[in-house]
Amino acid sequence: MYILGISCYYHDASAALLKDGKIVAAAQEERFTRKKHDTSFPINSINYCLKSQNISVRNIDYIGFYEKPIIKFERVLSQHLDMFPLSFKTFLSSTPSWLNEKLRVIKKIKKSLKYNKDVLFIEHHLAHAASFLISPFKKAAIVTIDGVGEWTTTTYGVGNEEEIKLIKEIKFPHSLGLLYSTLTAYLGFSVNNSEYKVMGLSAYGEMDKNKNPYYQKLKKIIDVREDGSYKLDMSYFVYHYADRMPSKKLCGLLDGPVRKNEEITKRYKDIAAAVQLIYEEVLFKILNYVYKETKQENLILSGGCALNSVANGKIVKNTKFKRIWSQPDPGDGGTSIGVASYIYNTILNNKRNYVLSNPYLGPKFTAEQIKDFLDRNKIKYSEFKDEKEIVKKVANLIYKNNVVGWFFDGMEWGPRALGARSILSNPCNPKMQDVLNLKVKHREKFRPFAPVVCEDDALKYFECDNPIPEPTDFMLMVYPIKKQWQKKIPAVTHVDGSGRLQTIRKEQNHLYYNLIKEFGKISGIPILINTSFNIRGEPIVCTPFDAYKCMMGTGIDYLIMNKFLIKREENQKHMWDSEKNARD
Repeated sequence: MYILGISCYYHDASAALLKDGKIVAAAQEERFTRKKHDTSFPINSINYCLKSQNISVRNIDYIGFYEKPIIKFERVLSQHLDMFPLSFKTFLSSTPSWLNEKLRVIKKIKKSLKYNKDVLFIEHHLAHAASFLISPFKKAAIVTIDGVGEWTTTTYGVGNEEEIKLIKEIKFPHSLGLLYSTLTAYLGFSVNNSEYKVMGLSAYGEMDKNKNPYYQKLKKIIDVREDGSYKLDMSYFVYHYADRMPSKKLCGLLDGPVRKNEEITKRYKDIAAAVQLIYEEVLFKILNYVYKETKQENLILSGGCALNSVANGKIVKNTKFKRIWSQPDPGDGGTSIGVASYIYNTILNNKRNYVLSNPYLGPKFTAEQIKDFLDRNKIKYSEFKDEKEIVKKVANLIYKNNVVGWFFDGMEWGPRALGARSILSNPCNPKMQDVLNLKVKHREKFRPFAPVVCEDDALKYFECDNPIPEPTDFMLMVYPIKKQWQKKIPAVTHVDGSGRLQTIRKEQNHLYYNLIKEFGKISGIPILINTSFNIRGEPIVCTPFDAYKCMMGTGIDYLIMNKFLIKREENQKHMWDSEKNARD
């Protein structure tokens, strides 16, 4: 039995394919179109999923969509009517997309795919909650937090085998996710894209509630009860009727207008710290209440807010939950997997037989395909004789402070590079963070780089929860780096002494695992910098062409694709000015 899940039209469009209850392919549309956070109908992702199994749409038994558009449209109409006439301009601008696309999902699916069976819709937060069905837990509490689905912004419930029961919810316009996004916009970053920048910036601000002047100010705009339920003072927001988020009243509260291109001063850093503090405070209240109500020791966390890895790393210490799990893409992109799993396990009542532990669900390319690409484009390269030679050569290149593009296996599912489409470099070099930010990534200097370590070494270097939570496999947890190692791995040590950790097990990705171990033999520390294989403003690379193009426009020194080694300096005719491209 094949089931196809689809998510699109808001942000991070994606498709996922289940075969007899197991995820066999999944990808975000942005990786194919090269348009970051692409919202369009994911025809390329769907075609990839079908091609990966050598099937056509005729083989698909069910198609599922990740939310109920009519209910969402009712909410949109309601909020515009409530705020009329303030909302009139936004209503006019948004109506065409509803009439032409969002309310015509069934027609689009059937016409684009020539599909003549039923399309099943489930509610947005249920699609988030359905991550439980691909988790290692047979029973768990479930908490979903995001901007907004149809009406819901926060919910909790319980998963038990194939059953999911959502118990309570908080509705729009009151939203912890939209609060965080509003402050993201205030700080001059893009919404639904750069919330992680605010999270990274928060470490530079005052994280003591009693000393941060903006903590108490921001507390005025959210009323939080002991059970974690909350209500926003909507006079500080305009997102419920306009195409922007902070109000003039919020700007007054925070002592100035929305940041444009100004320098990021201490004031902005403290504001970032304040919103992170409030997010964590509300999150822990929610989770402690949910634990009290459900008596479950396992927690499934989903929704876009589950990407707040700083807060995630503190959950076990601040709540009574013993184990936590999130899928590699807990945001909207991940709901295509959620809806497909919900149809198979809950609606059709099939027993669970799958745990998502391997994130490499995207397109993969054979050695023959890569060689053909290199030869057709007259790219100079050398060839490794075996995996042992790859590991030794690349570990030495990284130790000598070369920046390496690492392109292997199926592309990762989710927003994090996890060792299939990664840029790797030396964490022991104190200059490497600046090298990567300025010459390769072209991004803000304050943003940290992530360390990757083999799971069996993690507790030596990081103050992780023990046992180490599975989300560290997907780079969803931030932990303190033990003090004796911070100065020895400065390029992955954030200003507060933490690191957004990825752990890797040999059975997940043996070549990546062996490379880290080999680097440890040379350097004495088995840790690498792992950052996503892209430059600012672009999605992570998908194809050999994407990878080569990215290298030739950056300061990446070498590219390893399968058994082929490409040196940037040997292919100067293909170089281009990515820094100018990033500016443009």
